[in-house]
Amino acid sequence: MSRIRIYALAKELGLTPKELILLLNELGEFPKSATGTLDEATANAVRELYKEKYGKPSKIQIPARPLSIFELAEKIQLDVGTIVHHLMTLGQVSPFHEPLPLDLVVRLLNALNIEFTVVQPEPLSPVTVDQERPEQREEPKTEELQPLAAAKDKTDISATETETSAPTPGGEPIPVTQTVKPVPPDFDPNRLVLRPPIVTVMGHVDHGKTTLLDTIRKTNIAAREVGQITQHIGAYEVEWDGRKITFIDTPGHEAFTALRARGAQVTDLVILVVAADDGVMPQTEEAINHAKAADVPIIVAVNKMDKAEADFERVLAQLAERGLIPTQYGGSIACIPISALKGEGIDHLLEEIILQADLLATKADPQATPWGYVLESRMDPRKGPLATVIVEHGTLREGDWIVAGKTYGRVKQMTDWRGQRVQEAKPSQPVSVLGLEDLPEAGDRVEGAPDPKTAREKAEARRVKKEAPPRPEITLETLYAQGEDGKTNELNLIIKADVQGSLDAITHALERLEHPEVTIRFLHKAVGPITETDIDLARASKGVILGFNVRLDPTVRSVLQREPVDVRLYQVIYDLIDDVKKAILGQLKPKIVETVLGQAEVRAVFRLKAGTVAGCFVRKGKIVVGSRCRIIRGGQVLGTSRIASLRHFKQDRTEILEGMECGIGVDGFSDFQEGDVIEAYQISEEQRTLQEIKERTPAVPVPA
Repeated sequence: MSRIRIYALAKELGLTPKELILLLNELGEFPKSATGTLDEATANAVRELYKEKYGKPSKIQIPARPLSIFELAEKIQLDVGTIVHHLMTLGQVSPFHEPLPLDLVVRLLNALNIEFTVVQPEPLSPVTVDQERPEQREEPKTEELQPLAAAKDKTDISATETETSAPTPGGEPIPVTQTVKPVPPDFDPNRLVLRPPIVTVMGHVDHGKTTLLDTIRKTNIAAREVGQITQHIGAYEVEWDGRKITFIDTPGHEAFTALRARGAQVTDLVILVVAADDGVMPQTEEAINHAKAADVPIIVAVNKMDKAEADFERVLAQLAERGLIPTQYGGSIACIPISALKGEGIDHLLEEIILQADLLATKADPQATPWGYVLESRMDPRKGPLATVIVEHGTLREGDWIVAGKTYGRVKQMTDWRGQRVQEAKPSQPVSVLGLEDLPEAGDRVEGAPDPKTAREKAEARRVKKEAPPRPEITLETLYAQGEDGKTNELNLIIKADVQGSLDAITHALERLEHPEVTIRFLHKAVGPITETDIDLARASKGVILGFNVRLDPTVRSVLQREPVDVRLYQVIYDLIDDVKKAILGQLKPKIVETVLGQAEVRAVFRLKAGTVAGCFVRKGKIVVGSRCRIIRGGQVLGTSRIASLRHFKQDRTEILEGMECGIGVDGFSDFQEGDVIEAYQISEEQRTLQEIKERTPAVPVPA
């Protein structure tokens, strides 16, 4: 008898795994986790019980933003007076002209037992660039679309001088949403087996990241750290319900993105820790943007639920406003209430991690050449260089020769996160490695080598490559120059502005730019100066940083000397918008235009020693030697080729005009029949223009 997984049935019914398990409990079934399976009879019983209890309720959709009381009244089909009465029942009184916060709307809908789903709204533009300064707005002319030149009111800050025709390092850039991980040279997909998921924990300072891991590991690492803040990157392996999970404990999104910027794509899942009393803070929002840019699944752990000030619904609403729609609102982001201090909700969180790992089907080839990444390194005064390595493919063993970034060595000793010596490290297992000649950098790739000579040569090759002068991998110029090849269809931007009003105006103006072939993706938007974290994010995600009325401090300028990132500073908003428009054009393939030159009807076929010639009459246009052609019979195209020769009587001609008779020879085609049509045509490319980029009109009229 066939069986179905619990989480698959939950997805079918539109329930969370926890809700489905409650239904199973009513039927006398008590599964341990959502990863278990059910037989077909039990699954059908659950379906019947679900139909009896809930049926198929219709849901309303509400946008993830504050709603006016009139907009809410229209959506739930209640009069304004009734809504005001219910708000007063909830202890809330709101002026008619002020929008209702999303968390208050959610509380009201729950109180009214109204099913709802929170969705991201279409971007609105209450103030557009054209409305701000219409007298200064002039559409650029087509002939002005040259690779961008410096203007007197904007500054171009790049890591080095850039050449518009220079290829990006490493070849064609890979879009963020299609990240391709490198694999060992002897990687074999037929040997893939499941490996433990690798989880990174991020969140705002003092929201309980280390305490959460401390509770999971049953150790007391948090108490040993200054100010209860993690000061380093550590990797820890835990076991729950017979399954292993590897946690990477970072000091924040900065280290997470720095590893990505150096090529270490090690994370399968991100746990975002948010304190229930504080809610989403600025660092939380940055962590969300960095996790989104990495294109990895996110699970939210809403911590400190034991506090009296905890407000779970407010946190859910704040997350929804930032694009993380919780499952409680009909979205896909699991938000688990926990108390790391008291150990409450931890099992539910670990269960969700295992569930996500099963859906991702994290796999590795354990028989391949050892392959992984350096998470951190340090110099031990007695032992020498030590590197924390996490294995991705293969099995690393004592005695193996390895290359780690610009250095190499032989694995003399390995210890796990508890300090216990191990003889081998399997995929997803973090170990401390002793035996390298020098300290590698965090994010350096680790790969096995058959002998010391090969290891030394690989390390030397990497050193030479790293010492080569860096150049920006992506710039607005290179995006513009890619128009001929159409290499990408996504423009990744980081926007930094001096004040929130400027940031909103720029964001709304860019969101309204619309083209069917190009998507603008905002990796991060914030008020304040450009930081080293912005540089790392841009490099890791192949993005461009646009700054409006912001500065670069000396530290960031020095980072730009070694990090290949394109940074643009503007003082006029219209120049910023125009540059983005030109970059969009750089991402478009040229228009391919076909022009029919003429048609000739075959009236006789002459089979000569030199080849077959079709005796034709040009019915329309002209036939030109060397032009493309297609042979048409009965309305169907038999094939395409080129016009090889034209003769008018005994004279060779380069073209034959309408109304004339001629002999036509076609490359590679001889099976002519009377009545066939030879159609000559040419292919040309047209330059894309700014007129192709439309500005999206607001989805909802904005009241005055």
